[in-house]
Amino acid sequence: MTALDHHHLVSHNCRDSYQVGAAPLLLVGALASALMFMYAEKAHSATFEPTGYLLVQPRAGLSDKDMDRAMKIASARRMGRINNHNLQLVEMAGVASTDAVIKKLRASKLFKMVEEDARVVVAATTVTDPYYASSWHLPEINAPLAWDFNNGSGTVIAILDTGVDSTHPDLAPNIVPGWNVYDNNADTADVYGHGTAVAGTAAAAANDGIGSAGLAWGAKIMPIRISDTNGYAYFSTVAQGIYWAADHGARVVNVSFNGVAGSATVQAAADYLRAKGGVVVVAAGNSGAEEAIAPSASLLAVSATDRGDIKAGFTSTGAYVDLAAPGVGILTTTRGGGYGSASGTSFASPLVAGAAALAISANPALTADQVDAVILTTARDLGAAGYDTTFGSGLLNAGAIVTAALSQKVSAPIDAQAPSVAISSPLGGTVSGLVPVNVSASDNVGVASVDLYVNGKKIATDNAVPFSFSWDSSTFANGAVSVVAYAYDAAGNSKASAPVALTVSNIVADTVAPVVSLSTTTSGYGIRINASATDNVKVSSMSLAIDGKTVANVTGSSLVYGVRLRYFPAGTHTLTASATDTAGNKSSKSISINL
Repeated sequence: MTALDHHHLVSHNCRDSYQVGAAPLLLVGALASALMFMYAEKAHSATFEPTGYLLVQPRAGLSDKDMDRAMKIASARRMGRINNHNLQLVEMAGVASTDAVIKKLRASKLFKMVEEDARVVVAATTVTDPYYASSWHLPEINAPLAWDFNNGSGTVIAILDTGVDSTHPDLAPNIVPGWNVYDNNADTADVYGHGTAVAGTAAAAANDGIGSAGLAWGAKIMPIRISDTNGYAYFSTVAQGIYWAADHGARVVNVSFNGVAGSATVQAAADYLRAKGGVVVVAAGNSGAEEAIAPSASLLAVSATDRGDIKAGFTSTGAYVDLAAPGVGILTTTRGGGYGSASGTSFASPLVAGAAALAISANPALTADQVDAVILTTARDLGAAGYDTTFGSGLLNAGAIVTAALSQKVSAPIDAQAPSVAISSPLGGTVSGLVPVNVSASDNVGVASVDLYVNGKKIATDNAVPFSFSWDSSTFANGAVSVVAYAYDAAGNSKASAPVALTVSNIVADTVAPVVSLSTTTSGYGIRINASATDNVKVSSMSLAIDGKTVANVTGSSLVYGVRLRYFPAGTHTLTASATDTAGNKSSKSISINL
């Protein structure tokens, strides 16, 4: 694995013209054996299979050298960046357990995020019905009212999946170029069948006399293959796909795979898209159980309902679920040009993605938070009053979403409000070595980036929340420093935080060797050898050698040695005095004497 418009105008009559009727029913029935949507059922859970690789997001400003040092200590090695973003793949390099390596890296406080890369499976179950001739889910979510005003034209939905059959007659009109991040090439053909069904649910074409329609049938489909041929993807490929989509014009991303809602890596990539005004929709999963996944402001997680607006038996639930959508017996496109019905949160999720595209198409000025708001606040309450962990905010209501988006359709206001920003840690005291610096910043629209300065020198820039830095204090002289953060929004407004006063206190490395002096005095019976040394810190020891043979060792910075002449043969002799300081630096001086 490696890192990576045609507009339909519709009237009320046109809206009714492509409802599935008797003719399409007979077509599906006659060709059921060849065209029916079928693939192997898998055990669906929000659990995942570990890979032995880690995904880490270093703090802004952390050098590759310091990162490699941290990796070595933790028995890991850095493999490289993902899509040139501040997200890196790490390989286990030793015998330590994965949990132990993760614990060490997290304890180092050098990283925003550390988690194990994991393999995830498509969030679909197999319930097929070749005679299913009614897209019941579309009127159930009030799609006809939405289509009275908007069909999603001008928006792009990235389908991160097993690929898409771009030759399918109900998808081909809406396909735009995508990417295969799994194989790092442009071949986005569907290798498993799942992606084609998801794409059709979101944005199959309409008014073409065949099949049915996707919810946002005027939107474009950007196929991004993130899986292997068996339908398995990874947190890393999901993240790569989101980054690619964000960098190539998609404002809506759908990920119909189990377990991705809890991934910090996926959430970091989603934050990148949100900074560009886009949203990521994910399937809640098909474990049939309540999952212990924390809510995320970066993702819209979707559970599934049946025809009676009842919780689908297979759907996962939990505090991370944002809303529900139909996910049982969804008539959709199949690989090879056919149609069939399918069930799973895989098919609830693209309905929400389609609704997000409708909202953005109706009002392109909406921010990501506003898109979330019009989707969640218009949902039809199900289950317990208010939010609950089964249906979230309620059942998707496409018609209400579009009307709500249109009601906010005003010219984008001039943003003259600067962000608010503050350094949250450290708030004072003495620091040394690599210092983790955390910054809180917010804005009426959104914070684009945060810069960190120390004594007026720019240290690093962070473009994604949480804004955090790694500052190498050893590059500054010991003493008082002032740390300031600057936050910027997309309109160019900026604001500086209140300065934080810190004291740098690093042990200064002693690289200066001692200076050695050596002299002799002669008397009638012998020679007195005098050696001494000075150092910028302290001399720890000295030694004396005569003709290469050590004759004396002392502690301290001076040495005196006497030689009787009768014990030395006549001729030239070499005296060498050596000194070593407390840091281990060593120097010597030699002189010759004639006897």
